[in-house]
Amino acid sequence: MRLSRYFLPVLRDTPKEAEIVSHQLMLRAGMIKQSAAGIYSWLPLGVRVLDKIAAIVREEQNRAGAVEVLMPTIQSADLWRESGRYEAYGKEMLRIVDRHDRDMLFGPTAEEVITAIFRDCVRSYKDLPKNLYNIQWKFRDEIRPRFGVMRGREFLMKDAYSFDLTADAARQAYQRMFVAYLRTFARMGLKSIPMKADTGPIGGDLSHEFIILAETGESQVFCHKDLIEGAVPAADTNFDGDLSGIFADWTSKYAATEDMHDAAKFEADVPKDSRVSARGIEVGHIFYFGTKYSEPMGARVQGPDGQLVTTHMGSYGVGVSRLSAAIIEANHDANGIVWPVPVAPFEVGLVNLKAGDAETDKAANDLYAKLQAAGIEVLYDDTDERAGGKFATMDLIGLPYQLIVGPKGVKVGEAEVKDRRSGARDTLSMDAALARVIDGVTSQRVLV
Repeated sequence: MRLSRYFLPVLRDTPKEAEIVSHQLMLRAGMIKQSAAGIYSWLPLGVRVLDKIAAIVREEQNRAGAVEVLMPTIQSADLWRESGRYEAYGKEMLRIVDRHDRDMLFGPTAEEVITAIFRDCVRSYKDLPKNLYNIQWKFRDEIRPRFGVMRGREFLMKDAYSFDLTADAARQAYQRMFVAYLRTFARMGLKSIPMKADTGPIGGDLSHEFIILAETGESQVFCHKDLIEGAVPAADTNFDGDLSGIFADWTSKYAATEDMHDAAKFEADVPKDSRVSARGIEVGHIFYFGTKYSEPMGARVQGPDGQLVTTHMGSYGVGVSRLSAAIIEANHDANGIVWPVPVAPFEVGLVNLKAGDAETDKAANDLYAKLQAAGIEVLYDDTDERAGGKFATMDLIGLPYQLIVGPKGVKVGEAEVKDRRSGARDTLSMDAALARVIDGVTSQRVLV
């Protein structure tokens, strides 16, 4: 993509309303623009990041055996009355009345909708297990939306829902999603720590939050260092097999957020040199809640003995739009964002230092064509902006590599490569610079 044709409204100054780093940088990098309190338009650079995150989430859900559906944003209040949650849910639910005076709502979550779909379509135990997931916009009318997309009112979320015949089978489904989540966040270049959590209004007796470490995180976390250094399950993990061992390995170590932290137990259970206290951000939450929704809504199947059996359910959420901010909180420096390759909006920024100069244009266009032919996602700065402004923009938007072409280098057949994360800069022959960038990108596209 040529920058001269792209829409990238970067800001040089930090907006006063932005309190945290991710909000500041997402506004400055032209990723988002506020439309109303807690509601944002996603601009082209931000959309590309959302798409990258959603693609990784989708791949790992599919790998774990979940099947994608797409549910509506506007839901019938009648379904929520069936589950008993319509009156119980607080003011966070945006209630709507349509032109026929029917009560509707903008979905804050989708347990009721998916349970109704399952109830109306699945009749026999032979059709189980099932796990259906949805990547869709949700709305919760937060009383004080803040921190940009980290705590907005409208947000993009992946929510999956499992249906099983027995409690034991449902717990196995939970373990599959648990392992899928470990892989999902690792593929984005994040350290995620699963922590036992309160089930809250969702209900049930088994729940884990997935916290990623970031110096600017919203919560203090305490855990055994093995949870940070542990090996993430491999890509060839058999999701149809027994995952209880992996689950036990990751849940046998002490881990808690500050609201559930037991200092005495932490000190008793974790050796001093293995104790970690850090800041973290919640990016995923999974629940097993049994028959909380299937019982009142009649989600039953015929069992092996011919009798009707109420299915056991679980739900599994990932904050896709929240992750875009959380990744920035964990990956930035004084100059801007530092994207991991798998979630970067573009993988390489090609900088033409003297657009309009025939020889420089020729060299830059040649590199642009070769990068595209190699399947590299490149943003080509072909504008007549001064060099300092070009460098500042590239650092701000945080593309993993910069390939810099100027008239002096062109005369001797050289270009400069900058690694955004390390800051290392190397002047190489055109061919060597191209190879360096292509090798760097391709080696980091899949992190686990």
